[in-house]
Amino acid sequence: MLTRFCGNDLFKDYYSSWIDVYKRGAIRDVTLKKYLMSLRWVEKLIPDLKMQEFTRVTYQQLINDYALYHERQTTMDFHHQLKGAILDAVDEGLIEKDPTRKTIIKGKTPRPKKIKYLNQFELQTLLT
Repeated sequence: MLTRFCGNDLFKDYYSSWIDVYKRGAIRDVTLKKYLMSLRWVEKLIPDLKMQEFTRVTYQQLINDYALYHERQTTMDFHHQLKGAILDAVDEGLIEKDPTRKTIIKGKTPRPKKIKYLNQFELQTLLT
């Protein structure tokens, strides 16, 4: 069921509804799980933020808080997932201006990744 939202409503509720309306059934399950994980982080980091209170500063603070726990690429993915819903809220007049404009993406230093393949020398050694 579609819910009418206003600027006084919480962003977390809008984002949850937006996922149900626009994403559920349109994307693969693994992608939907990423959106739902983003929703959990929104609920954790900005549980009481109303739509009308969304500004560039509040959005940047949300991204900065998320970046404390995640690498830069993961923070970028989080930003892109939220941005779609936020731009729709701007189009609907729930948020006055686009708070995602000129967002600076930060993140923890990437940890060393495990090598998941053999180099050419190791492959030759294995084959012989």
